[in-house]
Amino acid sequence: MRILPGYLPGHKLLVIISGIAEIIIGIALCFTATKNMAIYIVIAMLTFFLPAHFHMLFNKKASMGIAKWVLVARIPLQFLLMFWAYWYLRF
Repeated sequence: MRILPGYLPGHKLLVIISGIAEIIIGIALCFTATKNMAIYIVIAMLTFFLPAHFHMLFNKKASMGIAKWVLVARIPLQFLLMFWAYWYLRF
């Protein structure tokens, strides 16, 4: 909960909802009928998680002692994961 930016309300609820959504999306990825929709949702979630990465980068408490280079590397990695998910729409 500490990695969420302060301007977001209900940190605990957001963590619970995102965790449940990730499980549902993971299951949806396993079925042809729901795979493409799940991929678009994965891309949207990765986009919505970007502020948490920037918050961790610029907030010492939120960074939890993770090396600065790792926090910086996570941002382009997020975009790489979005591209990777989008690439799977072709299959």
